[in-house]
Amino acid sequence: MSLLFIAILIFFPVVAIAGYQHYKIIKQPAFDVNKSLLNYEIIGSGENKLVLLHGLTGSLNYWKRDLKDITKTHSLLLIDLLGFGDSPKPKSNYTLSIQLDAVKMILKKEGFNDGKTIIGGHSMGAIISLALLEKQPTWFKAGIFINIPVYKDANEFKKIMSTHSFVDRMTSSKLSKYICMIHPIFMSRAFKPDNLTDDVYEDAKKHHWMSYYYSLTEVILETDLYAIAKKIKDKDVLFIHGEKDKTAPLENVLKLSREFKNAKIIISPEGDHQFFLIEAEFVWNTIQDFTISEKNLQKAIANEYE
Repeated sequence: MSLLFIAILIFFPVVAIAGYQHYKIIKQPAFDVNKSLLNYEIIGSGENKLVLLHGLTGSLNYWKRDLKDITKTHSLLLIDLLGFGDSPKPKSNYTLSIQLDAVKMILKKEGFNDGKTIIGGHSMGAIISLALLEKQPTWFKAGIFINIPVYKDANEFKKIMSTHSFVDRMTSSKLSKYICMIHPIFMSRAFKPDNLTDDVYEDAKKHHWMSYYYSLTEVILETDLYAIAKKIKDKDVLFIHGEKDKTAPLENVLKLSREFKNAKIIISPEGDHQFFLIEAEFVWNTIQDFTISEKNLQKAIANEYE
């Protein structure tokens, strides 16, 4: 009898929370690119334009660390992707094309589509950045991809995640949709990964099961990064990666980088998938060096044709 009581005590609250999470999404309007304007901020006054997109469950606040120097040389457009942070969370299947349409609205609105902009992102944001570079090559002069996840297929992803924590394994399994419906239960401080800061972890609670599940399956696992790279192989790109990244293995990124004629790879020897959170200055310095070299290259090309 006591076991039955305990089961009921656990079962009903879980079902109630899952039901409420599902109900909240049902009440949301469907995605409309003209009405679902993303949340964003422009930080800095530097002459170099840089767009940065966060990863799965992240927000634009991910980038807000050690900004003093980078904001002198760059104007940063930081965006909350659709379904995350403080951006709208409509009923949607959150495909790559939908994410691209939502981001493009902001880029055009703020003039970050002038051909002088560098597009970049972390993890899932890097995938979306790569796709934007391919879809709108005249908008951007280069791309920066931080800890970009490259997988042969969903089976490789599951194999990689099988070595991670219990929570990671569950949220990357077939049950991820249902686990995400009850994320208010397990997204407590007790479950916070060691490599996430408190502010990033708090923002990670703002997504819902639909934005998480479909972003994972449709964007991260279904995007053919090699096909995209082959179409823009002449673009200048920078890969920044952690050598100890167990979520997005370095060897897969190195293979992808070989599709580009002008790829630069910078590696953090001790970095994991979230190494930016503790090595922001290293990342910003790397971006500044890349921007300077990109400028010098453009000047050299211009002088050739004078």
